[in-house]
Amino acid sequence: MDFDATFLARIQFAFTISFHIIFPSFTIGLAAFIATLLVRWRMTGAEHLHRLARFWTKIFAVSFAMGVVSGIVLSYQFGTNWSGFSRVVGNVLGPLLGYEVLTAFFLEASFLGIMLFGWNRVSPNLHVTSAVLVAIGTSISAFWILAANSWMQTPAGHEMRDGIAYPASWLEIIFNPSFPYRFSHMFTAAFLTTSLVVAAVGARYLLAGRFVEESKTMLRMGIGMVAVLAPLQLFIGDAHGLNTAEHQPAKVAAMEAHWDGSKPADLILFAWPDDKAETNHFELSIPNAASLIITHDSQGLFKGLKDFAPADRPPVKPVFFAFRIMVGLGLLMIAAGLLGAFLWWRRSLFETRWFLTPLSYAWPAGFVAILAGWWVTETGRQPWIATGILRTADAASPVSANAVLTTLVLFVIVYAIVFSMGIYYINRLIEKGPSGASVKPSEGVPSRPLSAAEEAAHEAIEGTR
Repeated sequence: MDFDATFLARIQFAFTISFHIIFPSFTIGLAAFIATLLVRWRMTGAEHLHRLARFWTKIFAVSFAMGVVSGIVLSYQFGTNWSGFSRVVGNVLGPLLGYEVLTAFFLEASFLGIMLFGWNRVSPNLHVTSAVLVAIGTSISAFWILAANSWMQTPAGHEMRDGIAYPASWLEIIFNPSFPYRFSHMFTAAFLTTSLVVAAVGARYLLAGRFVEESKTMLRMGIGMVAVLAPLQLFIGDAHGLNTAEHQPAKVAAMEAHWDGSKPADLILFAWPDDKAETNHFELSIPNAASLIITHDSQGLFKGLKDFAPADRPPVKPVFFAFRIMVGLGLLMIAAGLLGAFLWWRRSLFETRWFLTPLSYAWPAGFVAILAGWWVTETGRQPWIATGILRTADAASPVSANAVLTTLVLFVIVYAIVFSMGIYYINRLIEKGPSGASVKPSEGVPSRPLSAAEEAAHEAIEGTR
């Protein structure tokens, strides 16, 4: 493939949005988690819940800031690299993004400062209310972004005049055919991601015998959410897949590497799809299982890639492998959630090192699954940037490849520096732990001997209390 300006612009947008989506997907769930902690604190008076809320608010602030910074870059790219996109569909997508600012950003901006800096400065009820409203604001933001992106996947409620899309029904635009499924899928994924991070941090502390009371709360809340949401996500994903099969059959064909639509489809566990030869190499599959999943009939038929002209097919390999990464991680989350719930029921969750140890390293799983899911969604709709309305090749700006390449290199350098510092600071916050909490091991909690550096850190923390 030639590295022309359009291809480089796609790489640039994919790079920046991949960084960006990590942070909103985390802060959506984290805002709700913090609000829940504060509400529980007001109801019970348990001080460890207040300490936990304050601890996670610091991490939320860093993540939120990085999400805002990376999101601004995306807005500029619409004008610099994708002027054709803005011209053709701007009448529809512009107001949707404006609604996000008016409803979500204004709400967050009004109460975020109180949430971040109102500790012991405003009344507890006002502070709790601000946290709840910030959580609502992040959810509203997700609503509008998913409405806009879903319209690009399954456009509805518009009319075309002289090649330009104009809104005809805002209800149909917002609640387009794929929106309910995509919003539910992404919203659940965001809460799963946060729950895994919270559970992983709790397991990390508990294994070290630090912040025991807070660790147990994090584990209970994190595992409880994963145990409920991970199986639920399986059913939401199935419904989403059926909707995609109806409205974007080429994407589903690429997800399954299904070439011949005249035959029932096998569920391919592994293969190496060959776009040129229109076949799969090294295929390992379950006969007719894909047909059973997608059509609920083992002999059911759905369109294969050969039913579409080569120019109308998405690239198969990235969609095929990203889909399997997402599903594989989802199944692991279901197993972890149900096993954790079983150990909790047996009252051995906090003492089972063979479960806590891998759990403490599981925090990236949700982020990777979300990135894989977005790769499936965005790459799978190619060659369309707005399905049936505008092709990606026709949406690009008339800029030189060198100009796009230069900004891409600069983005990579700046993002590597800024986001590395942000992740480093978040890790430092996690290492320090909740302020004012006990760092001493508790009887009956599995613990390892602390290193000299950890002993020194604990002594320093104790000395500041």
